[in-house]
Amino acid sequence: MDFLADVRLTDGPVFWTAFVLGAAGALYLLWRPATAGPRPWWLSVLVSVAGSIALIGLVHWALIDVFSTFPEDLPDDVLLWSVPAVAALILMLFRLPRSSVGQRSAGITAFLLVLLLSAVQINAYFGLNRTVSDLMGTALARIQALEPGLMRQPGGPAPVSLQGWTPQGQLPGEGALRKATIPGPASELSTREAYIYLPPAYFAENRPALPVLVLFSGQPGGPSDWLTGGALRARMDEFASSHRGIAPVVVVADPNGTQSANTLCLDSRIARADTYLAVDVPAWINATLDVDASHTQWAAGGFSFGATCALQMGTRHPDIYSSVLAFSSELEPALAKERQKTIDAAYAGDTAAFERETPLSRMNQQRFDSSAVYFAAGERDPEFVGYMATLADAARKAGFTVAATQVQHAGHSWDTPSRGMEEGLAFLAARWGIQQ
Repeated sequence: MDFLADVRLTDGPVFWTAFVLGAAGALYLLWRPATAGPRPWWLSVLVSVAGSIALIGLVHWALIDVFSTFPEDLPDDVLLWSVPAVAALILMLFRLPRSSVGQRSAGITAFLLVLLLSAVQINAYFGLNRTVSDLMGTALARIQALEPGLMRQPGGPAPVSLQGWTPQGQLPGEGALRKATIPGPASELSTREAYIYLPPAYFAENRPALPVLVLFSGQPGGPSDWLTGGALRARMDEFASSHRGIAPVVVVADPNGTQSANTLCLDSRIARADTYLAVDVPAWINATLDVDASHTQWAAGGFSFGATCALQMGTRHPDIYSSVLAFSSELEPALAKERQKTIDAAYAGDTAAFERETPLSRMNQQRFDSSAVYFAAGERDPEFVGYMATLADAARKAGFTVAATQVQHAGHSWDTPSRGMEEGLAFLAARWGIQQ
């Protein structure tokens, strides 16, 4: 079973088998209309492809512009890989009325193979479920709750300074993942479980005062996405292995509460998410975990919605989150592509109230000379590369220490934070004084 759980879905044998079988299914459906009736085969193919493009375009328009399911257009790769599945469905429906039972079974099988091909390719683009274990959630289910032995002990010894620290005792070869519920007494926000990464240095007999990195996922999504698509444990363990077991204590917090909710990381008519992230979460971390109490050693980070949220924290609460990792940040928090829908839902149409809370507005009106931000966006994601350029320019003018980079061969997917985390951590390490 462990072997099955580790089977990769974004590359390797399963990925290429799905590609070959999907191509075979498509060829079968393209060939069958030629023998299924008087209609020219090319007409069936033309109608199916044109119909699939039109249907996908209509659904995409409805999701973005009518129902405001997503605030940004879906990536072109996702739309393009949806075409084979829908076209295969139309071709299959063309031939069903004139087919025998055996031919119908073959046609349905061919369609399912093409559907599998599209699903595997879309999953590979997003990079969220990299293995069978990620898809089934089995690895997440095995993560233990944070036990008292790993919590801050009242009256216990304070963590020692990280500067010049040498571990006492044998450090584990890798960090540990735990989960916990972070309550919201000030915000009254109900959230999903948070995930905590504790680096090897956290288990030293002379535990050092480690920096803190609070992460947020994309939307729709949840904290677990950082463990699957973001490969959080592997990235942090890689950093720790080259830094004497030292890495930040990472808390993947949930500002939304459900998979589809969007609180905008604001205190608004929707929820008091800003209070949750600026009051409740820091209070829980300080009371529960042995970490550096100085917020010069704290950072917020995230991907997409989460990156926007992290930048909001860094511009609204630089006294708490003095550094930011922003992977594929939006230009501003958004519920819908149409800006007015966000303003109406969050601030009852008060544009000025909304704009006061956006990172760009904050950076235009305030200095951040003690803060730093690392921006990254996938090179195949031109819209968000443009956002990055605008935000980075504003941050520099506002006094931030800024780094901005394009992640090669990545789009608006989890490949961006996963591949970009190494450089982002190096950026933070220089500020935190962590030496190799």
